Amino acid sequence: MLSGYKLVIFDLDGTLYEGTDHFDYYAEHLKKKVSHNKQSNFQQDYEEMKTGNHSVMIGKAYDIKEDLILTIDPMTLSVTEASEWNGETLSIEEVKKKYQEQLSFDFETMIAIGDGWWLPFVCAKHYGVEDCYSSYVATKEYMVSESFQLKPLPGLKEALVDLKTQSTIVLVTNSDADDVNRLLNELQLRGLFDKVITSAKKPTYTSKLFTELLEEYQASADETLSIGDNFINDVAPAVLLGMDGVYIHTENNQAKLHKNVQIVSSVMDCFSKS
Repeated sequence: MLSGYKLVIFDLDGTLYEGTDHFDYYAEHLKKKVSHNKQSNFQQDYEEMKTGNHSVMIGKAYDIKEDLILTIDPMTLSVTEASEWNGETLSIEEVKKKYQEQLSFDFETMIAIGDGWWLPFVCAKHYGVEDCYSSYVATKEYMVSESFQLKPLPGLKEALVDLKTQSTIVLVTNSDADDVNRLLNELQLRGLFDKVITSAKKPTYTSKLFTELLEEYQASADETLSIGDNFINDVAPAVLLGMDGVYIHTENNQAKLHKNVQIVSSVMDCFSKS
C-alpha cells in the first residue's frame, strides 16, 4: 500500500498507537467536574457515544454555543444536518440560516469530533464544564506513568525503518512537543521520523503544513500519502491537495469517501503484503 510514495505523512494519536483506556481516564476526570446530580447522565451519554448510540459521534462536529451536533461534508466542511443533544433534528431552513458558510474549527466554540479524545470533551461541555484542559494534561501525565501501559504496535518500528529506505516519513500531530517526545520514547520511535511537526492545529492549518512539506521535500501531491485516524484533520485536506489518504477507521462505515482514500482498521494494515 505504501510503495511508490516519495513522502508519507503520519498522524500520532490513534494512528501510531491504539487503545481507549486513556479516553476513559479523561472522561472520568472530566466527570468529577460535572455537578453531582448530572454525573450519572454524563456517564450514560459517554457510554452511548462509545458504542455509536448517541447523536454525538466521531466524524461529526459540535457547536458549543448552540449546543448542537452537526453532520458535515468532510470535503467541503459544510453543514448538512444539525441536531439537539436528544437527537431531534433541526429543519433544513434552520440549518441553512445558522450555518451559511463552511465551518471553521477553533476548538473553543466549534469542535471537529475527529477521534476519541473529543467525545469526553464534548460531553463535558454540554454539562457545563469550563476547564477541560487540566483534565487533558492530567490524562497525558497518566499516559506516561507506570499505571498506564502504552504498548508499541508489534512490527511498527521495523516497518517504518524499512519504509524510510524508499520514502521520507514525517509526523504531524496536534500534541505538544513534550507529549510527543514522551510518547515516541514509549513507542520506541523517537528519532525515526525525518521531521516532526508538533502543535499542528489541524485541521485549521493542515493544508498549509502539507503544502509546505511538498515544497520542502520536492514531492508532488500524487507522490504523497497522508495516514491518520481523523478524516477531517488528516485525510480530507490531503485529498483536496491531490494527495492520497489512508483513513484508519474500525467501523468502516464512512458514507462519503474519495477514490484516493483507502480505509484500514490499523496502521499495520498499510504494511501488510497480502
